[in-house]
Amino acid sequence: MPDRAPQPVDRQLPTDEARELISLVRDIAQREIAPRAAEEEDAGRFPREVFTLLSESGLLGLPYDSEYGGGDQPYEVYLQVLEELAAARLTVGLGVSVHSLACHALAGYGTKEQQAEHLPGMLGGGLLGAYCLSEPSSGSDAASLRTKAVREGGDPSLPGGAGGGGGGEWVLSGTKAWITHGGVADFCTVLARTGGEGARGITAFLVPGDAEGLSAGAPEKKMGMKGSPTAQVHLDGVRVPDDRRIGEEGQGFAIALSALDSGRLGIAACAVGVAQAALDEAVAYATGREQFGRPIADFQGLRFMLADMATRIEAGRSLYLTAARLRDAGRPFARQAAMAKLFCTDTAMQVTVDAVQVLGGYGYTADFAVERYMREAKVLQIVEGTNQIQRMVIARHLVGPESR
Repeated sequence: MPDRAPQPVDRQLPTDEARELISLVRDIAQREIAPRAAEEEDAGRFPREVFTLLSESGLLGLPYDSEYGGGDQPYEVYLQVLEELAAARLTVGLGVSVHSLACHALAGYGTKEQQAEHLPGMLGGGLLGAYCLSEPSSGSDAASLRTKAVREGGDPSLPGGAGGGGGGEWVLSGTKAWITHGGVADFCTVLARTGGEGARGITAFLVPGDAEGLSAGAPEKKMGMKGSPTAQVHLDGVRVPDDRRIGEEGQGFAIALSALDSGRLGIAACAVGVAQAALDEAVAYATGREQFGRPIADFQGLRFMLADMATRIEAGRSLYLTAARLRDAGRPFARQAAMAKLFCTDTAMQVTVDAVQVLGGYGYTADFAVERYMREAKVLQIVEGTNQIQRMVIARHLVGPESR
């Protein structure tokens, strides 16, 4: 079969700088990421050197302030970078999204002193982050988390605002679950209970990855994304000073929700990247594979399938970009983010299943990438809030909260 190279996505980008950025990302993806993706995913190897390269290239802090090492890029651009990376290898695209999520609390709610001390390393200094919200008994119901943080010393009644209250230190104990980069992260944004039950008793902390008492369990054995370590993170009396508390006491859940709105857009973009990669593979196969004396791409049933795949992808891309532009304009975007996450991840699942069907028996073998894409697409319907949760979010915006 002839080797048909996929055509790059024709992107609408706001600046020449953004176009140069996408060109850089495509070059890194083609040279450093895609050629080794299948082999390293099969071996379960985490490509830490790729994240180091991305950091050195200024790609780990794109949506954040350049004052602290970020890229000053709008979400409209940042998400398209994620899409390109995920198309080359989801472990990398989703890893960058999770890292950005881990930076969100400090970048958005930290004091100037905290930001000046920690953000340069987080955004452009080669560090890699993890976001620690979920627990074994609190996944979708994140407000019921049990990890505790108890203050020792200091005076909590003193004023001072985020990270500058009563001093002393906090002792964190508990277990976080399903943590991307668990065991390899250099820092963790941890949500822990400092007060009573429910959302108002939760506070955010920035915990060093090498803190005494912090450890990770064995990586989960997953059906896809085997190169991305997902593990439980254990906090056994981890001590952090009060100046590593982010925001006010009790503000943590609100911080977490604001991060998840943005994180859902990251997952949406990654999902479109995986779907685009699967479509490209299906088109290349269909135009090169002959049956009954002609390319199978000549058969109407298959042509319609490819047309539907392409339409879903284009619709998903438009949906996440619309939400991103709302975010960039400072307008509410939570409903659109939930819609984008829902539609784009369902699209990735459908498109990858269809890509396997286009390739027939070959699609079910590891000789072609589409079976890996299908396995990877499934997790995108689960992370950053399941798609059932997204439907609940959307419905609440339409008709209000559920009655009790």
